[in-house]
Amino acid sequence: MISSLRGHVLHLDPDAVVVDVGGVGFAVAVTGSLAAQFHVGDEIVLHTNLVVREDALSLYGFETRDELSVFLHLLSVSGVGPKSALGVLSALTVAQIHDAVSTEDDAPFRRVSGIGPKTAKLIVVQLAGKLAASSASASGTPRNASAGLTSQVVAALVALGWPERVAAEAVSAVAPDAGVDTVPAMLKLALAYLGPARREPSGV
Repeated sequence: MISSLRGHVLHLDPDAVVVDVGGVGFAVAVTGSLAAQFHVGDEIVLHTNLVVREDALSLYGFETRDELSVFLHLLSVSGVGPKSALGVLSALTVAQIHDAVSTEDDAPFRRVSGIGPKTAKLIVVQLAGKLAASSASASGTPRNASAGLTSQVVAALVALGWPERVAAEAVSAVAPDAGVDTVPAMLKLALAYLGPARREPSGV
């Protein structure tokens, strides 16, 4: 089993990346938002799952262990294959998936391309109890942090050009800082987190 890869980006596609690991190129299917964060030559680490089929061996890669865990849970649902599971993670964050399952709301899944009403309902039913954590615990944001505050900061970062997944990660990282209780203060910290060490927003 290939559970992770560390290497340099050799080639990029809208929904895949080729990672050069010691001279061997591994083609890894990823979400479009994750692929958009990379440049050729970047050193990256991906948490991966190898899907074995009679006619193919396919690698699926994720930025975090939480995303990989949700991917594996989705694969356990009847009628959900790896491409559909990746599609769910392309359209929804881990926190949104946790919330939809915990509130038994299949609407977010029905809006995902390739997921029909029956499959959306099965995701909610079959993952009930497996993804019981709230969006706060799923994202790493403290329960006492204002959901409205964090969502406003995420929206501000998205408006500035960062992908929603990257913006949510930054807000989750800075939310625990003591004294951060206003949008400007949290936005300032999030921008610092996303600073020169990270990729500039697209179009900038």
